[in-house]
Amino acid sequence: MKNILIYYPFTLATNPKSGSAIRPIEMIKAFENYAQKNNVEVIVISGTSTERRQLWNKMISEKKQEQTLFCYSENQTIPLWLTDPGHIPKDWIIDHDVFKTLKRLHVPIGVFYRDVYWKFDELYKLKGMKKTVMKTIYKMEEKFYKKYVHTLFLPSDAMGKFVNIDTAKMALPPGGRFTDITTNDQNIQSPFKGIYVGGINSEDYGLPTLVEAYAILNETQTNGELVIVCREEEYTQLSKEEKEKLNKAYIELKHVSGTELQALYEQVDFAFIPRKRSTYNDFAVPIKLVEYLTAGLPIVATNCSAQEDFIQSGPYGVITEDSAEGLVEGMQAIQPDYLQFKKNIQQSFLQQHAWNTRAEQAAQALLGGKK
Repeated sequence: MKNILIYYPFTLATNPKSGSAIRPIEMIKAFENYAQKNNVEVIVISGTSTERRQLWNKMISEKKQEQTLFCYSENQTIPLWLTDPGHIPKDWIIDHDVFKTLKRLHVPIGVFYRDVYWKFDELYKLKGMKKTVMKTIYKMEEKFYKKYVHTLFLPSDAMGKFVNIDTAKMALPPGGRFTDITTNDQNIQSPFKGIYVGGINSEDYGLPTLVEAYAILNETQTNGELVIVCREEEYTQLSKEEKEKLNKAYIELKHVSGTELQALYEQVDFAFIPRKRSTYNDFAVPIKLVEYLTAGLPIVATNCSAQEDFIQSGPYGVITEDSAEGLVEGMQAIQPDYLQFKKNIQQSFLQQHAWNTRAEQAAQALLGGKK
């Protein structure tokens, strides 16, 4: 039986919450759906280097590599050789053995290349010799992928110019879970209620700007309310002054996830992605974007290029400058077209941007129509 090999050089999260942990699992589900439709098998090799070696040896003993249509892989934010506990691999050459064998058998390999934050000194905090060594290993990883990879998948097309891997590149941004999007024809509340889900410990995420925008919006009366969902440990790390800025009658702070978060999505009108614009954020596509849309929520987002393109493709919301005044304008601008945005999400989002669609797109890029 023909098969698809999913090769993850890391251990899958048992309770994924971050975007980097959610994506690999959602792609497995999507490829399983693709395999069922196309009568092929999905083989997943993941875990520590020792575990991957055991699974690979089993695949070789059963000669299943000879029936592999293509391989889909992902890297992490650290080089693939350093993902074992303690960043010391027990088996240095398992990844080389897998990729070399697949290439010898003319099996096309696709890798989702997650991030290039290590190329930005303001983001990559290591110093001195550690930084030099790690950057050398990252460059080795680029050379490794250049040698073996058929197609490099990226969060956005804009990221391509920062990736020094001379091979075919294709945007494969995050997708939405294929479920019923629960939207209704109810118009926006008065006062309206927006939601922000994410990190609160970096100005880069834009929450301080969003809080400032609400202060302007509600200067004379409460025109809008804000729900902030964050990790409790991040909130406790805030300074007294930062906590005071969040202590407003129109701001509600919650530490929820899973079904509780889904229930919260049903109580608000729209969502925010207020990231500060930068070279790095211009090519990032936060997974919260598709989670908001899967929940049927229109979005007010800043004009970081990749997320702007995604939202405007519907359109699924409004784009603003990354300033408090810009976000206020965005909150006002979303109201006249609010019901149309919800309708657009209902009609086209999952058809164009579901995880199942991402698996189909990856398969098409790797197979070129052949099965």
